[in-house]
Amino acid sequence: MNKKIIYKALGILAVVILFFAGFSRMFFKTSMTLAEYAALKPSAVPETVTASAEDTAATPDALSNDSGPGLDSLPDSQNENVQQPSASQAEDKTHTSQNSPASPDRITWQEEFYYEPLSDTLIADITGSSYPANGTTDIALEDLVFVHVLHYDFDGEIASGELISNKEIAQDLVEIFYELYLAEYQIEKIVLIDAYGGDDEASMADNNTSCFNYRVVEGSSKLSQHAYGLAVDINPFYNPYIRYDKAGDTIISPAGSFDYADRSQNFPYKIDADDLCCRLFLAHGFTWGGNWNSNKDYQHFQKIPTGGSP
Repeated sequence: MNKKIIYKALGILAVVILFFAGFSRMFFKTSMTLAEYAALKPSAVPETVTASAEDTAATPDALSNDSGPGLDSLPDSQNENVQQPSASQAEDKTHTSQNSPASPDRITWQEEFYYEPLSDTLIADITGSSYPANGTTDIALEDLVFVHVLHYDFDGEIASGELISNKEIAQDLVEIFYELYLAEYQIEKIVLIDAYGGDDEASMADNNTSCFNYRVVEGSSKLSQHAYGLAVDINPFYNPYIRYDKAGDTIISPAGSFDYADRSQNFPYKIDADDLCCRLFLAHGFTWGGNWNSNKDYQHFQKIPTGGSP
């Protein structure tokens, strides 16, 4: 009899305990996580708390670079099917100190495709390198402009490209390089030749696409059209300069590009008359070194303004 009373009392006690446990959970819960509380009252949680690290990394500021505005502001009609550049791609191959923000005299063809006067900082950088330190030249600094473009490199990634050109061909360049960019035409690198100390041979050997460099034509004392900023060399290692010396020997520049001198062969990055790059430059009034009768300069495009070189 005593056992039955004890068991009954224990049963009643267990029911009471369970009842108060459930009651306290309903009315005295204090262990909610931030996520649970936010789900109940989202307005009480600041946006800076609920935003993830990935969201923060994807803001436009994280994609910007010192060269100019990002592609995220392109109209949809221009942005369609075009890969967006990352900040690292745009910065890895930037070798200049062109001032930012934009010059008030900047002329933009499309976002990231623009030209503007040389900044004081950039002038200081190129003086003694691609531009003579003594200032005795046939081209004034005022006739040169900084050109910024985008291009696809040999890895199929988007990179920032920089040139200095004569202002007479700057509009041609941004239009041509924009069309090449839309076509995903691959150019390994486009950096100022000052990254190579103004050494054209070193720039070509590194397959760098370049424009202005105050120098003479190789093997002569005549100023090159590059000295006026009126010539561009595209993927030069795969499209060499072939000339003949007085002894009749063949000289191929840059060194190491002999395998690409035979233009009857097929290989990547070869410029010929059917190549998009060649067709675009010719359509803009440039001449191509691959059409020359004696020497051949397959990398080279130049345009002489009305009235001749400056």
